[in-house]
Parts: sequence; structure tokens; C-alpha cells
Amino acid sequence: MESVILIAELRNFTRMSEMLEPARVLALADQFFDCAAKAVAANGGLTMATHNDSLMAAFRDVAPADLARAAVRSAQQLFSEFDAVVQSWEREYGLRTAIALGVHLGEAVYGEAGPAGQRNAVVFGDCVSIAERLVHRARAGELVLSDTVMGVVSVAELELDAQPLPPLELHHRPAMRIYGVLRNDRLDFTA
Repeated sequence: MESVILIAELRNFTRMSEMLEPARVLALADQFFDCAAKAVAANGGLTMATHNDSLMAAFRDVAPADLARAAVRSAQQLFSEFDAVVQSWEREYGLRTAIALGVHLGEAVYGEAGPAGQRNAVVFGDCVSIAERLVHRARAGELVLSDTVMGVVSVAELELDAQPLPPLELHHRPAMRIYGVLRNDRLDFTA
């Protein structure tokens, strides 16, 4: 089924989790997941999974351009709404965090899978794998989009300032053109 997969990853959270008590770490993670899931749901998407400091969402059942617009709007909303959380965490704990996002349009398989008695809703396929690769290409505070997403969205309508990035190299396939909504200042968490 044609879908858009959005993956949101919280950056520098591992460092926070090493400094804070476990109950606080879990509460902060829930803040991120709640904010991301809210942005996804507000734009017609479905939260499919959380893993470590990442959330995966799917957009499906409408035209590809509508799927892509919904996913990009979710990303924009998440950046906007999570900014206040980032600022409060920095004030309270002295560490900066940020989110990075990857969005890809492609074919995906939906269903339930897992060990007996622990089956969950899942989404599989190349679409998911590429979205994961895109979020790993994003720097903290950035959104990386595949060429298939950019091919169906109106940049002007979404007020999206996406710049071409070096292509994504894929095993046994042509490289994929990708685009980034980039920050002017690089967030550096090593200091």
C-alpha cells in the first residue's frame, strides 16, 4: 500500500538518560512521544511504533500528495510544539536536545506480527527502511525528505525551504535524491 513513513528521533537524549533517575527519563521520553503522536494524529497519521528515542508514524489511505502534505505538516507542527519542551529541559537539566525527522513516500505492508501472545500492529518494507536512513542523515533540528515526497508536495503551499542534499546511496540501486529543511546553526551536543 502506498504510504508515507515519518520517523522522529530525539537527539542527545541518551546523555540525559545517563544523568537522570530512571523515572525522570521515562517521564521525559513520554513528553516527546506524546508531542510527536499528537502532531501525527492532528494531521491524519497513525503512530505505529516507538523504539528507544524514536517514533515511527504512517500516513495512508489517501492520494500520495495528501499523504506527503500531512506528513510534512506533522513534522512542522512537531518542530514548533516541541521547541517549548526543549527549552524547558535545557533550563531544568542543563542539556540541549532536539529532534530530527525523516520522511519517505513508497510502498509498505501493514498487518500484525510478533511472537505468540505479543502481536502488534506493524508496518514493513523498503519505505520504512528508507525513512530510517533519512532520519539518520538529518542533523539535530532538521527534516530530511526523499525525492518521492518532494515530487508530490507544493513547497510554496507548505512554506517548506528544502535544499538538495548529497544523494542517499542505496545498495544495488541508483542513488536517491534527498532534500533537507536545514538549520542555519548546527546544534552541537559535544560541548
